[in-house]
Amino acid sequence: MSKRDYYETLGVQKGASDREIKKAYKRLAMKYHPDRTQGDKEKEETFKQVKEAYEVLGDEQKRAAYDQYGHAAFEQGGMGGGGFGGGQDFGDIFGDVFGDIFGGGRRGGGGGSRARRGSDLRYNLEMSLEDAVKGKSVEIKVPTYVACEPCDGTGAKKGTSAKTCPTCHGHGQVQMRQGLFAVQQTCPTCNGKGKVISDPCNSCHGEGRVQKTKTLNAKIPAGVDTGDRIRLTGEGEAGEHGAPAGDLYVQVNVKEHPIFVRDENHLYCEVPISFTTAALGGEIEVPTLGGKVKLKIPKETQTGKMFRLRGKGVKSVRSSSTGDLMCKVVVETPVNLSGDQADLLRQLDEKMGKSTAKHSPRETGFFDGVKKFFDDLKS
Repeated sequence: MSKRDYYETLGVQKGASDREIKKAYKRLAMKYHPDRTQGDKEKEETFKQVKEAYEVLGDEQKRAAYDQYGHAAFEQGGMGGGGFGGGQDFGDIFGDVFGDIFGGGRRGGGGGSRARRGSDLRYNLEMSLEDAVKGKSVEIKVPTYVACEPCDGTGAKKGTSAKTCPTCHGHGQVQMRQGLFAVQQTCPTCNGKGKVISDPCNSCHGEGRVQKTKTLNAKIPAGVDTGDRIRLTGEGEAGEHGAPAGDLYVQVNVKEHPIFVRDENHLYCEVPISFTTAALGGEIEVPTLGGKVKLKIPKETQTGKMFRLRGKGVKSVRSSSTGDLMCKVVVETPVNLSGDQADLLRQLDEKMGKSTAKHSPRETGFFDGVKKFFDDLKS
């Protein structure tokens, strides 16, 4: 089954900017995240597709590869192999230009043989908004392959070593003649490694690595957001027979906050104010991630009015700029009134009713517009 186009998955045009791609991903990730979809398998699958699309389009080099070669750039067997999970190096497909994506291109021995680098790994880290904004060192446990200690990752029993393959003589490739043509194939004796182990290590059985849960301390920088990745070089799976390890990518997902909504470096929140404060003005306390601050409310403030608190947002992880906190005030209607309180409001309404246009210009303008609308219908 052919995969869906990554741009189509995120709902953006092929020429979309990095910001548009990130914004589309954040919107879809919030919509289809498993924590919000209550076990809906179809939406979980959509979430996986969205994440996969962003991992490619959100990376400049991978996006360039995708634009040129499509899905074949990342699928096993396409364009010569490779992919997200390791196997053949990405650099083998496109050379040194893109080799740094997964930490290196060609390596290893004489002729056609080469050591096979370990697979890259991904760790999904869920963080609170406070921790994401301030930054934090977190301890993570990653099940992976590590170099075998008894044989130092060679795969050969201690005191012995791997020997040059007698079939390919260390090249990892053999030539098979078929009529006028010579076909080069992977050596069947050493599987392309160029060496064979006659006396394998009892611990790793000749592989040079063993399974283990590794504990790491990852430093998450201040200002990260959902979709950001931290690369820990060399902390992925160990390679076979002493080959270099892959990398570990810590994928950040910031949990929803009960008060604030984040949009890049800005924060938004709704602040309820009383009818009296809205009418007469006053001073209220509003929350920020650094504590409470005073906010002056001018008289005659209407619901929906937005106040900007500069520098009270999030400091960018990529620059020194800090966003703002946007406070939207919502005038709260009094509830659970006593008889006396209700009478006072009625008296106020009666006194204001004689000059509605003066005290409630929006209400007066609205109903004047409604009257004109129906008058026009009759004419």
